[in-house]
Amino acid sequence: MDKYLKAALEEANKGLAEGGIPIGSVLVIDGEIVGRGHNQRIQKGSAILHAEMDCFENAGRIKATDYQRATLYSTLSPCDMCSGTVLLYGVPKIVIGENITFKGPEEYLSSRGVKIEIVDNLECKQLMETFIKNKPELWNEDIGV
Repeated sequence: MDKYLKAALEEANKGLAEGGIPIGSVLVIDGEIVGRGHNQRIQKGSAILHAEMDCFENAGRIKATDYQRATLYSTLSPCDMCSGTVLLYGVPKIVIGENITFKGPEEYLSSRGVKIEIVDNLECKQLMETFIKNKPELWNEDIGV
């Protein structure tokens, strides 16, 4: 596992330790992590704080030209909301830890020019499978079911 996906997984585990949904994300520009985040919908009672949204928020204001050199790493395939943010800011690449427990609009992102790399990481997958099994009601709420 590369260091950026590892950092995203650390964020996912942080969220789980806080009683939240174990999804983590980091934004990397020119080899440097400029934003980190984890799903905080439970912790903050938020409607939108998925890991990627938290990551973008924590990165702060970034120039469009910087986003165009960025890679977003996420332990799980981004949902429609998070994918929309990727498109809005022109992030050209997403590295996804796993997309078996949930698959966002990856084909649409690809059709819009975003490079998608699926790592198929067992640790990311097991973390989500265990959470979904133990707390299906929280998971369903998170994905809008």
